[in-house]
Amino acid sequence: MTTKSSTIKNEDLLALKSYITAADATQYNSLAATTLVLDLTHSNLHQRHAEIRFDKHDTVDCLRQKIHQKTGTAPHMQHLQLKTTAAPGGTIFYEISPETESDRKLGYYNLPLGANVHCVDIDPYSSSAGGAYENTALVEKYKMSDEEYDKRKGTLRDWGRQKKEENPDFSLMKHAKEHAQLVEARRFYKESGSVKEGFELDQSSGLIIRVEHESFNDTQTVKPKSGAEIEYCPESTQHLALHDRCQVQPGSRRGEIAYIGTIDELGGGGHWVGVILDEPLGKTDGCVDSVRYFEAPGPNRGGFFRGKNVEGGDFPEIDIFASDSEDEL
Repeated sequence: MTTKSSTIKNEDLLALKSYITAADATQYNSLAATTLVLDLTHSNLHQRHAEIRFDKHDTVDCLRQKIHQKTGTAPHMQHLQLKTTAAPGGTIFYEISPETESDRKLGYYNLPLGANVHCVDIDPYSSSAGGAYENTALVEKYKMSDEEYDKRKGTLRDWGRQKKEENPDFSLMKHAKEHAQLVEARRFYKESGSVKEGFELDQSSGLIIRVEHESFNDTQTVKPKSGAEIEYCPESTQHLALHDRCQVQPGSRRGEIAYIGTIDELGGGGHWVGVILDEPLGKTDGCVDSVRYFEAPGPNRGGFFRGKNVEGGDFPEIDIFASDSEDEL
């Protein structure tokens, strides 16, 4: 049995692969003799500015100005530590205090390629202290109520409503799934030159498009059943009935059957079973994309499951205070 090798034809991916897999010992071979490649880090920031280029004839003032530009710390508030590497355990081999002459050349310090210049911000009133530049939890967030968002025009929800009016079978989840499949098919073609099943190359635009199924007459379109529609046909739920007690896997969750049928909004096809769970171990309250299929008493007290995962029968609600142990009161 022979295995077909995967060949990357995309030039951008080839360039990225070449860069990532470059040998560490040769990655600086093409640099000029006077070029320095340094990593810049900061005491108040998690960010790391990698492979910033300088010349050995640049001065310490030039280095300080670059750090000021990238971190906001003024040059006279920078205490610089020169390390062999930015990785944990990097050794400090020289320190440049704010009082050091700024006209000294960087070549004086004999910095190796890939060395780390760590800036210690000595400003007691530094604006970057305490995560002010990076901690988004410190930023007050704007919150919009669901009712206000529902009234807005031009939103994703508003667009979904318009599409629903044009096509009653439309759902955002189904649209997102089909769009992701199209993007993946185009990426696959760009990388391998092959066309995925269910798609074709449009000769006029040069783009990969989804194959539309032709109609067998002028009025009716053939719509082949998906794998889910075949596997989860009505027979997959015939062992269940509305209002029956049941147990759902995984987790042996118990509840009452509140809905049996198709759910277009889920986009997976086939039949589903809606269950009101005894405990808040679900993911819904009986509503999918603003369409309500049953009413659950709480936001996590409902769920939709495939028939093969639901067993009907004598499954009373579990009494968490009940105990069969004679050693426990």
